[in-house]
Formats: sequence, structure tokens, C-alpha cells
Amino acid sequence: MGGYYYDHRPEMESAVLVGIISRNQSETLVNEYLEELAFLTETAGASPAGFFTQKVDTPNAKTYIGSGKLKEIKEFIRENEIEMVIFDDELSPTQLRNIERELECKILDRTHLILDIFAARAKTAHAKVQVELAQYNYLLPRLTRMWTHLERQRGGIGLRGPGETEIETDRRIIRDKISRLKDQLKKIDGQMRNQRKNRGKMVQVALVGYTNVGKSTLMNLLSKSDIFAENKLFATLDTTVRKVVIENLPFLMSDTVGFIRKLPTHLIESFKSTLDEVREADILVHVVDVSHSNYEEQLEVVEETLKELGADEKLQIIVFNKIDNFSFIPKDEDDLTPVEKENISLAEIQKQWTADNKNALFISAKKKENIDLLKDTLYQVVKQVHSKRYPYNDYLY
Repeated sequence: MGGYYYDHRPEMESAVLVGIISRNQSETLVNEYLEELAFLTETAGASPAGFFTQKVDTPNAKTYIGSGKLKEIKEFIRENEIEMVIFDDELSPTQLRNIERELECKILDRTHLILDIFAARAKTAHAKVQVELAQYNYLLPRLTRMWTHLERQRGGIGLRGPGETEIETDRRIIRDKISRLKDQLKKIDGQMRNQRKNRGKMVQVALVGYTNVGKSTLMNLLSKSDIFAENKLFATLDTTVRKVVIENLPFLMSDTVGFIRKLPTHLIESFKSTLDEVREADILVHVVDVSHSNYEEQLEVVEETLKELGADEKLQIIVFNKIDNFSFIPKDEDDLTPVEKENISLAEIQKQWTADNKNALFISAKKKENIDLLKDTLYQVVKQVHSKRYPYNDYLY
């Protein structure tokens, strides 16, 4: 199976996207994943020219997809002068090598693409070290393929950062580099821990959520600061901490890196200090894009990541953002077919969530809808934590 997203823009690198339909991934789900992969591809600065899917029980150990599908992709690449192929799962070194030999173009997987976006987005020394360490950990088992690949291709998507100098073809040099970066990161992590200690005993609130759900916009609104926010994945990498005061109650709020499906383990490890903001927070504000067709899975991805971080038991407020973008198709009363996601109204979703969780709110950060309700809920929850910490400071309230 194959399809097209839209016309390729000639000034950008062109890419074909590939995913597999299996027992664990339905065709509908895979198409949603490929839409996200297309968004990642655009964020990296390339133009998705088409996509291919194949039904398989399990990925082919040598080439991820079958030989017939590879030939179909190769023909499409040749006819349309495509520059790279991006796979929706992390490929093994063997798969990468075999696929590149067959297709004779640049091959990236989802992990490599995310790392590339992080490399482009890293602005501070801290973020750059974290990303570089993650890149080297990813590249080390793939060195043979990478360096022969670099002989033919220079620059472009997937080749930012450590993959640009021939001197690093030696595995020993790479391992030494990883060791130095880890030492460097330990020092920075120590500095970050001291900074967190120096904040005193103020209540700490961390914004968490899938990437591109509006965390930075919400942070700007609540803290009256000007944090970079745009409609792209991973718009911000560095954790930003701001003091917020609601009525007479001060607390600290941090905006953390967005989570994503299949977040590379290299990144979770490298971004440990950034994710410590989540671990050490007293309260988590889980921001969800309720207008997204697959918001429930995004919510589950974040909850699962919080569990991995040991932060799933924290006091949590769930904020369903972007209600201004929400749309649904009402079902005809005589229509007896099962109700689909697109037929469920916002009122029904709201009723379901608020019945189970009194700290579930529905807002629009962009349009400033229900922000007073959010502030009031934050005030009550922060006050609850603060009064436990300082039982004799009732005068604050």
C-alpha cells in the first residue's frame, strides 16, 4: 500500500515514509503514526512526498519490510527523485545497512529523526551536551554504515551534529567522546541540582504532556513571560522555570520537554536532569490537546513515561487544552452504526472526565477560555501542598 501526503516542495529534501501494519498496529493507527512522522519530518526541515505501508506479522529481521515492498519503494524513489526514506520504527544496524544497499539513498528511522530535530533545537550548552550524548549513543553501533554513508552524502536531515567529521570514525574515539560528555553532563546535572535546592521550599509545579499540546503557551499565560512557542514538535527543549503568583500564593512552574510515542531511550537517559524537574515537582499539570484525533493515546504515552520516571503517583491536574479547535460530526438519530471517536461531542468527553477526576479541566490557552477556573484549581491544589509544608503560615490565605 502507498499514498501521498501532498506535493513535495522542491526547495526541501524529499522523503518517503514507511510503516508496518501488524497484529499490534491497525491500519488506522499506522496512518495516524505516519501523519505524526510527517509532522516530525516537516519539523526537521524536509518535505514528505509519499508514504508506504505493508501488512506483516513481525518486521523482517534483515530489511524491516518484504523484498517486494522494497522494490516498489525503490521504483517510486527513482521516478520521483526522492532523497531519503524514513521508517516509523527504530531500525537495527543490519536493517539499516541492508535497506540502504537496496534503495541507494539516505535512510533514517524515527529515533534518528527525533535526534536530528533535537540537535537543531538545542540552544543552551546543557541541551547541546544532552543531545550530543544521545546522538553518539545511537550512532556507536551504526558506525560502519554511517561513515560509508557520509562519504556519499554531506549535510542535510539526519546529519547534524556528531556525524560530520571523518576523524570520529574510530569506535575508541567515539567511546572516549561519550565518556567525556557523560562527565560534562554530570557536572551540569550537579549545577542544576544546586539550582533546584536554592529555590527554597516553594511548591513546584511541572507542566507535562505530549509534544505540541500548548504547554509553552499556557506557561506564558500563567507566568506572564515570553517563552518560545510555535506549532511544531519539540519547539522547546530546555526546561524553563518561572515564579507564578495566584492571588497571594507564590509557586514555581516549569515547562518541560514534550513526550512522544517511542521516545528514544537515549534521550530519556541523556535528559535525566531535565526530567528531574518532573520527578521533583510537587504537582504535575498534564496538558492534553483534546482537539487531536488521537488524544487518548497521547495521554497514555505521557502517563506511561511518567510511570517510567517514577512520577505517576504525584498530585496531578489534567488540563484538556485547545477546546477552540475541537470538532465532531453529530450522528443521525436513526444511524445505528457504532459511535466513532469523531462522533463524540466535547460535552460528552467533559462529562466523562470530570465525573472521574475533579481536577480535570477544559480550556483554551490561545483564546484564554476557562483560565480563571484553571487558576482557581491551581490555587487550591498549591495551597493544599503549601499548608502541609507550612502548617503555621495560614496568614498567607
